[in-house]
Amino acid sequence: MDGAPDVGGRNMGVRPMEMVLLGLGGCTSFDIVLILQRQRQAVTDCQVQVEAERAEKVPKVFTRIHIHYIVTGRDLDRKKVERAVKMTAEKYCSVSIMLSASVELTHDFEIIDLAD
Repeated sequence: MDGAPDVGGRNMGVRPMEMVLLGLGGCTSFDIVLILQRQRQAVTDCQVQVEAERAEKVPKVFTRIHIHYIVTGRDLDRKKVERAVKMTAEKYCSVSIMLSASVELTHDFEIIDLAD
């Protein structure tokens, strides 16, 4: 990890608040793949795009986070993907659940079907 030069950093690594978003994306995408595999879905990939807004004043906490999942596989059942996304956000991912207590946390997804 690193920080901005104006606070003694050298811009050579991920910043701490970016690590929080990486943790959120990693935790939730891992859950989604695991849930879909357990449902015998032929999932081959799950990419995550995270957008966040922060407060203007110190401590500049996150005020809004949106997670977009790109789930790839063969003949994936849209309802099962939707359920997996909801389950990780509301039940399984401790990072998501912790953040949602103080941040507006939203999500959506798209499916890339390899059968096409």
